[in-house]
Amino acid sequence: MNKVLKAAVIASSIIALLSCSASPTGRKRVLLYDDSKMSALGAQSFEEIKKQEKIYTDKATNDYVACVSNAVTAEIPGHYGDEDWEVVVFDSEQVNAFALPGAHVGVYTGLIKVAETPDQLATVIGHEIAHVLAEHSNERLSQNQIAGIGTAVAAVAIGVSDDIKHKGAAMAALGLGVQYGVLLPYGRAQESEADLMGLDLMASAGFDPRASVFLWQNMAKAGGGSVPEFLSTHPSSQTRITDLNSRMSRAIQLEKQAIAQGKSPQCIRPASFDAKDTSKESDVDKTS
Repeated sequence: MNKVLKAAVIASSIIALLSCSASPTGRKRVLLYDDSKMSALGAQSFEEIKKQEKIYTDKATNDYVACVSNAVTAEIPGHYGDEDWEVVVFDSEQVNAFALPGAHVGVYTGLIKVAETPDQLATVIGHEIAHVLAEHSNERLSQNQIAGIGTAVAAVAIGVSDDIKHKGAAMAALGLGVQYGVLLPYGRAQESEADLMGLDLMASAGFDPRASVFLWQNMAKAGGGSVPEFLSTHPSSQTRITDLNSRMSRAIQLEKQAIAQGKSPQCIRPASFDAKDTSKESDVDKTS
């Protein structure tokens, strides 16, 4: 091993040791970037998306998405900070949604068609916000940096480079890979964390957690034989549904507590998004 490579390995090891932290579920990981830098990257990326995508201006639709989003974000524990989340609806057939560091949420009209109820939409929004709360974008950028393959991407992330060539990869680390042609999917552990954290968030807001299973089934059926954009980076499987069912009893209790506290979101889905009825058969554990 030459001296330069050896020094790089030693430096990376020291950084990893100094930056080691636990995820919300206790999983060990490394985070190299502070919150302010990740928030700046999220804000910059969101502004670019708003310039490139068509914003949907229908008031009823924006009110609906804001109603669901606000109910979910109101349940974010205080130790994550008290931020006002910016919510934007994009006019696109993409079956997709995302959340970014710095408190930004984007929802595509294609998703509203597939997420047939406010409870189902809350499932997706809770899931995406959970990725932000769990700092999964920071984790992925940090992994790339330590591996020595993401130096340019990391440079963009921390604001020392405006290299357009690497912005797509930086945005992919935020969960925006489909839109920008760079696939950098979350790992199974990260997806599981987002599923379970998101389920707790939406249930605590008074939404029905059992709708999460219907949502993932609708996702799998969306687009005929094609794979919805959301699922191309968010793998859906029987394992995912099994994991949700294993958490369902707790989530239902959270929902009951929320209702007892007077939390009952009255979010009205615009009739323009209604489609033909789909099968309501579910794998929800009926004993929950």
